[in-house]
Amino acid sequence: MCGLVTAQLKRPWLTEDRLGRALQSIAHRGPDGRSIWYSQDRLTVMGHVRLSIIGLENGTQPLGHARGDLNLVVNGEFYGYKAIRTRLREKGYRFTTDSDSEIALHLYDEYGLDFVSQLRGEFALVLSDRRSGELIAARDRFGIKPLFYAVVNGEVLFASECKALLALGVPARWDTAGILGELSGMRTDASLFANIQQVPPGCLLIAKNGQVRVQRYWETVYPTSATLAREERSDAEIIKGFRAVLDDAVAERLTADVEVACYLSGGLDSSAVLGLAQSRLDRPIRAFTIAFEGAFDESPLAQRTAAFTGSKHIPVPVTPQVLADALEDTVWHCERPIINANCAAKFLLSRAVRDAGIKVVFTGEGSDEMLAGYMWERRDLMLYSRQYETDADRQAALAAMIAANPLTAPFMLRPDAPAARTRIIRDGIGFCPSWIECFAAHYGVMSELMRPDAPGIDTLDLPYHAILSELDIAGRIRGRDPVNTSLYMWQRTMLINYILTGIGDRMEMAHSVEGRLPYLDHHVSEYAASLPVHYKVRESTEKYVLREATRDVITPELHARPKFPFIAPPLRKAAKNAKRDPLQERCEDIIRSRSFSDQPFFDRAKACAYLDSLTDADNVRAEQASPIVLQLATFSLLQTQFSVSS
Repeated sequence: MCGLVTAQLKRPWLTEDRLGRALQSIAHRGPDGRSIWYSQDRLTVMGHVRLSIIGLENGTQPLGHARGDLNLVVNGEFYGYKAIRTRLREKGYRFTTDSDSEIALHLYDEYGLDFVSQLRGEFALVLSDRRSGELIAARDRFGIKPLFYAVVNGEVLFASECKALLALGVPARWDTAGILGELSGMRTDASLFANIQQVPPGCLLIAKNGQVRVQRYWETVYPTSATLAREERSDAEIIKGFRAVLDDAVAERLTADVEVACYLSGGLDSSAVLGLAQSRLDRPIRAFTIAFEGAFDESPLAQRTAAFTGSKHIPVPVTPQVLADALEDTVWHCERPIINANCAAKFLLSRAVRDAGIKVVFTGEGSDEMLAGYMWERRDLMLYSRQYETDADRQAALAAMIAANPLTAPFMLRPDAPAARTRIIRDGIGFCPSWIECFAAHYGVMSELMRPDAPGIDTLDLPYHAILSELDIAGRIRGRDPVNTSLYMWQRTMLINYILTGIGDRMEMAHSVEGRLPYLDHHVSEYAASLPVHYKVRESTEKYVLREATRDVITPELHARPKFPFIAPPLRKAAKNAKRDPLQERCEDIIRSRSFSDQPFFDRAKACAYLDSLTDADNVRAEQASPIVLQLATFSLLQTQFSVSS
């Protein structure tokens, strides 16, 4: 994993000094080396910071073709690269490094734009083809690796993080549509900064003469309900097939010239990955676990999993004070406000991994997105499927689910979503997924705290109309099971901008740690998408096929345990003489400070009144307020850190 900066210019203004400052802003992504390349006319520029994982001695980038007309920078890993190298060598291609990245250069030379369909892994890349005068950017199928771009005065700039584009001179201004999309959970490819976009996951972006065009090469395709009804595979065949693709994804991700470790929660996803990986190794895998204080601590469960698999368990204590101390750094690396301190916890976990001398870890992100692991999808199944004969049965099932999840239900099931906004989604696709209802409730509170003259205050419904216009409703949603529709919309929004950013890449790469995500291997995801929904959610059991497929490598306790999302303890407003919450205090200090008024969206007086309305007596409201308080405070931090002009 690495970081990149690339530019296609009209005039040669980008000096090595300016490029160096941009690379320095993302030096955490690649502490093992820094290199730059200029075309002869200095109108095409590439910079790269390297985290050495494969080809330790000779994998320096940018890479160049022997002919001198192709150059490449890559952030990420390609799996199965050795077999591809062999095939390309048989066609006469010569390799000058041991790096996996070099296959992309020769695949493009051989297959043109179709090269990207042969790549497997977590990646973002930019390739310069001086034969066509194009820069070709590509991003992996789910957006695991970030890639941003800006078109400024007919010039196209790319970077792994927004801060590098700002260092190149892109003005730091808020993007109103991006902010509203972030607050509502409906953000897709916009960033929070004006004129900075993401290269969409599963897409190529071709830049030439200051113009860009986007070309999709992959997308999750769910079968229609009619197709699913014709499924003829037996339970045993489906479970065996899922085990095969997941086991292969894990095996491929063990490829490295450095030690591979594992993040381990108390849940099914990371435990299954650890079990499959450990079964292939003759050394104990080091498994790192966040150890919170109190009811949210899963480290005892993780300890039992590590003992069962023969792994070495390493708990990482995370107290409220260290969460508070990490808040500013977390936000700087996220480049977005946060709604739960799990982002800061992941930041601290990655720091512990780096301090242990490890560069590569398995992670469990993506399983919930592929296999309907959240409470929201279970609710959608209960509400919109034919599983329950009467409304009384349906309501009883919902009540049982809520009772079984006392810690997480207040965050994830919100009855107070504004009907007008959820109706926009209902009218567009026939129902409103439960996760959208939850975020609509959050958005409703946030909008009430906005300034009367805030940008976008008169267009608060825009994100809901925008998401419907951006999605292929006829081709990807209509006729699909509601659970799959919910997953599809989450994948296009929150997976990219929350899970893979605030809990994934940014928190890992903040400390030069590469995360590897077997559940987001496209072979795994395509297999999961093809399954009838009852293999994802069976009655009240989520991720049924994963539980059965990995039964031999997880503990019986985990096999039976329901899903608990990875969240940090919510903020708590301490009662008089009670133990204080340092993170709550830090957030309140930010909101009550004069600098809070520097941002143009939220009214300081309203925000302070909201804080004053919270009491320790109403636990449910206090827990539901936690994301509000965190988002207000961290948005203000972003304003200060990036000196954003109003």
